[in-house]
Amino acid sequence: MATTSGAGHPLPYDTYREAIERETRRFAEAVRGADPASAVPCCPDWTLADLTRHVGTLQRWFGTLLTQRVQEPPRSRDMELGLPDDPHAYADWVAAGVPEVAAVLRDTDPDAAMWAWGEDQHARFWARRMLCETLVHRVDAERAVGREPDLDPVLAADGVDEFLVNLPYAGLFAPGVTKLRGDGEILAFRCAGPGGAAGEEWRVRLDADGFRLSPPASGGPEPETVAVRGEAADLLLLLYGRRSYQEPVFDVSGDVTVLDRWFAHTAF
Repeated sequence: MATTSGAGHPLPYDTYREAIERETRRFAEAVRGADPASAVPCCPDWTLADLTRHVGTLQRWFGTLLTQRVQEPPRSRDMELGLPDDPHAYADWVAAGVPEVAAVLRDTDPDAAMWAWGEDQHARFWARRMLCETLVHRVDAERAVGREPDLDPVLAADGVDEFLVNLPYAGLFAPGVTKLRGDGEILAFRCAGPGGAAGEEWRVRLDADGFRLSPPASGGPEPETVAVRGEAADLLLLLYGRRSYQEPVFDVSGDVTVLDRWFAHTAF
């Protein structure tokens, strides 16, 4: 299940480092002062406290992995979180972790070899993954408190690429992907403008032995079975189950039953 990344990805390492700090602070700002027991519509069965604890824990966990430069899958995720007893203090707890995470990322050689669950077995995998997690969950938090979120189109397009590149390896926590098969169907995800990501495209081929990102054939791209066109931010949220391809922000053509099969197997 080899993959081929979309054009222009991944982004420079410093872009991830700076964006993680910015997006984490935006997340903390969104949840600060909100009722921790509030539901998070994008994450069924989660409260705002659950979401905030998840974001802060993941960032500290990723930071630990980077500090230790782990070379094999960790056997334990036990670590000291310093989590406050009062969920109302979770936002400040998340924000308080920003300097430490930023320092770890500054001190990390992005080309250092280390274990990762995805395709890229280098430290930069974790910075890219951390940004994607923070970006999507910041949107979750803002929606939960009634704000209209916005996403940088370049970061969103990179998130689309990161998702599709690593999805074939996600079976450990998303077992449905291991059963995603086909007979050569091709799904195309295309970025519409405006924004720096306009015109980017990802093509995924479903075969009998799995799925992969598929570059255009030398004689021209194979015709897609189904295509979804939308702005980068909307495509990212679509892939993460935060939007539906039936919404009017998307232009869809082709066999939508292939899309239905895709989304039935790719939920994180």
